[in-house]
Amino acid sequence: MPYRRTPAVQARLDAQRASVVDAARALLSEQGYAGCTVAAVAARAGIATGSVYRHFPGKTELSVELFRTVVSREVAAVSEAAGHPGHRSAAERVVAVIETFALRALKSPRLAYALLAEPVDPAVDAERLVFRRAFRDVFAARVEEGVRSGELPPQDPVLTASALVGAGAEALVGPLAEGSVGPGTVPALVTFTLRALGAPDADHA
Repeated sequence: MPYRRTPAVQARLDAQRASVVDAARALLSEQGYAGCTVAAVAARAGIATGSVYRHFPGKTELSVELFRTVVSREVAAVSEAAGHPGHRSAAERVVAVIETFALRALKSPRLAYALLAEPVDPAVDAERLVFRRAFRDVFAARVEEGVRSGELPPQDPVLTASALVGAGAEALVGPLAEGSVGPGTVPALVTFTLRALGAPDADHA
């Protein structure tokens, strides 16, 4: 008869897995992916290295899970910002997405650089593509709303959204890597976004 884990055992394993991911996130914020070795994660989590392997076959699988966990929170944050009732126009909702994305990146520059551009295994790079599309879709939904309501000029919402995701990431990667993000970075990114949308008040942004 196959062994079945009791609810208590499963709960302990789930808690240990969560602590491993939390430890990896802390290391990622401090040292990037290079610092997220299985041994380092185990030490940060206060468990034996072998215990990490009970949950993840290796560093690649741990890194993929870590990326999914962290970026899912970022997607949720920009989605919430876009849906805030205080943003009445489509342009305001799109700006809320880019501002939230940028400001959160600036609060954790090492983490943001790791998520956006640090060299990683192909499996993590594949996850980057998945989540770039997720950010794109948040933008695209708001652009489409604006086009449909007449607030924004006719345009391909997905194309515009893809361009905004690419521009936002590219605008931040260099300054994040160099530690040279100036106070005008986010306002300039907002101005660019409004002009890219063709928003009526873009010239006065």
